[in-house]
Amino acid sequence: MMAGDSVFLTGAPGSGKTYVLNQFIKYAKQAKKRIAITASTGIAATHIGGTTVHSWSGLGIREEITDRDEKWLKENDRLLKRYNNIDILIIDEVSMIHGKRLDMINSVCKLLRDSDQPFGGLQVVLTGDLFQLPPINRGDESIDFAHLSETWQELNPKICYLNEQHRQANDSLLDLLEAMRANDINQAHYDALGERLGLESPEDVAITKLYSHNADVEQINDSHLKALDEEVKVFVMETHGVQSKVEQLIKSVLAPEILELKVGAEVMFVANNFAEGYVNGTRGRVVDFRDGFPYVELQRNRRVIKVATNSWALEEDGKERARVTQLPLRLAWAITIHKSQGMSLDSAEIDLSRAFTPGMGYVALSRVRTLDGVYLKGINNTALAMHSEIFDFDTTLKQSSQNLATSISDDDYIFTSEAPEGPKLNNKLNETLLEVLKTWRMQEAATRRVPLYMIASNKTIETLATDTPTSESKLKLVTGIGPKMIERYGGELLDIIREHLGVMEIPDERDEKLKLFLQQRGIVLSEADIKTLKSVINGE
Repeated sequence: MMAGDSVFLTGAPGSGKTYVLNQFIKYAKQAKKRIAITASTGIAATHIGGTTVHSWSGLGIREEITDRDEKWLKENDRLLKRYNNIDILIIDEVSMIHGKRLDMINSVCKLLRDSDQPFGGLQVVLTGDLFQLPPINRGDESIDFAHLSETWQELNPKICYLNEQHRQANDSLLDLLEAMRANDINQAHYDALGERLGLESPEDVAITKLYSHNADVEQINDSHLKALDEEVKVFVMETHGVQSKVEQLIKSVLAPEILELKVGAEVMFVANNFAEGYVNGTRGRVVDFRDGFPYVELQRNRRVIKVATNSWALEEDGKERARVTQLPLRLAWAITIHKSQGMSLDSAEIDLSRAFTPGMGYVALSRVRTLDGVYLKGINNTALAMHSEIFDFDTTLKQSSQNLATSISDDDYIFTSEAPEGPKLNNKLNETLLEVLKTWRMQEAATRRVPLYMIASNKTIETLATDTPTSESKLKLVTGIGPKMIERYGGELLDIIREHLGVMEIPDERDEKLKLFLQQRGIVLSEADIKTLKSVINGE
């Protein structure tokens, strides 16, 4: 990623994907790169300080881009500026994006950046776990995995597969999730789950219930709402526009047409409002009604906010065809497993007795931090299954990542932490020169606002202080020095070493012969031009 390549960053839960991504964002900003930080869902966007890719792209809920849409996009100064004022596009939780949607984003990037390169020439960093549930498809379309899209094949991202675990050791839930990813579940895993089956969740703790079907979720939420001894408040969705478009819009938003609330109701937000402090998936509890609006205490920070209505619009050819307005809330004692993706829970009551698609159990169980927080109500044969095609693709990803790791060299990066042994010029470390080189590295790192190792590794600095090269040809022999480092820092390093050793640059005998050859023919070149000509002659 630091080399400017487009990358797919992946790995199991607990492997550090979000941490690595946040570190990349930090260093990219220090390097003055302009970044668009997006994610497939609002709750995922909060983990990396971004926004949803639907909002950022300007596509909203469009399902296709018409000729009129293209005209409108190209005339939209705000979007033109947005697309052309970035260097890097990050899309987190890409597994929850339809392949068709990824194709649309790619097309708009090309259109607004006036480039036929993938995503208009942007560096693209995709992250996610392909073992998550694929996006829900309406109608009879086949599963539209992002990694099967034309855009993915065109982008051909390099693979960074994180294998190490950074959660606590002896985590039986983590062991189970790893076994599911490897298609290697054994009796011990079944026994561990069996111990959580039928356990009652604590009555004094509000615990999220995860179910596979909307009907179960609605029944549980209605039951809990009726149990509250409070006055019910009813909020009806307002609609405007062409009826067929209104119906299409209602299906695409998560707000219910009729919302019944009471004080004490557990709710979940279904829209993003960063100014108010909530995103799609934020949990809360209704604590009051005033002036016709509910007041909700956010679960995350106990802050109480007034919840105003939100509007969703459907535009076609640059014109608004439909608009619906409703409170951005729905009841949330129970939620569907699909909707839980991106959440992280201390505990959950999970019912997998009616799991109907591979990956459902994996998603539900991976929402919870430890197995002690899992209260399993039921499980069927489909619950622990995974999409078979993902196993093969995951193996390919791991191999690609391994191949990439073994091929990384100084030809790819300015810095390196390790390098193969090369020929030694001297054997004695010059301690004074070492300190001079370390001081130079520190000053250069401060100037560029990057970590020390991005200038040169400790091993490279020590080798320079040992081998003390005084010419470029000798510098090339130093372990850890590659062409890009020579191009950027070669002259500066040689000047430091020569000055410290009290030596002048020793001209190569071939250089003198080349100068004489040119002078005899009336050709006068600068030292830089002679150096370039020499490189061409030598095929460097």
